[in-house]
Amino acid sequence: MSFFITPAYAAGGQPAGGGFELIIMMVVFAAIFYFMIFRPQSKRAKEQRNLLKSLSKGDEVITSGGLIGRITKISDDNDYIQLSLSEDTTIVIKKDFISAVLPKGTLKSI
Repeated sequence: MSFFITPAYAAGGQPAGGGFELIIMMVVFAAIFYFMIFRPQSKRAKEQRNLLKSLSKGDEVITSGGLIGRITKISDDNDYIQLSLSEDTTIVIKKDFISAVLPKGTLKSI
């Protein structure tokens, strides 16, 4: 029966692991956290900030809610954009809701 189960010894067994293994494990965990979670998220946030800075009048954009329109007015002082959805429909949204800039002529092809 002792063939499958290793015997446990109360005294004189394996010494307990030192603090060095714990430090190495924490460093590896921190590196994985940085490269898998923090770094990609900060890259996406930086790309979104650059996208919002590059917006100009006449750009065709899509919002996070799925609305597609053309920018008709940008307010620099309060971060709002006037978006024309069609010739007679305009809305005012916050800049943060812009998710992508579409190529020119997208609205005419839809």
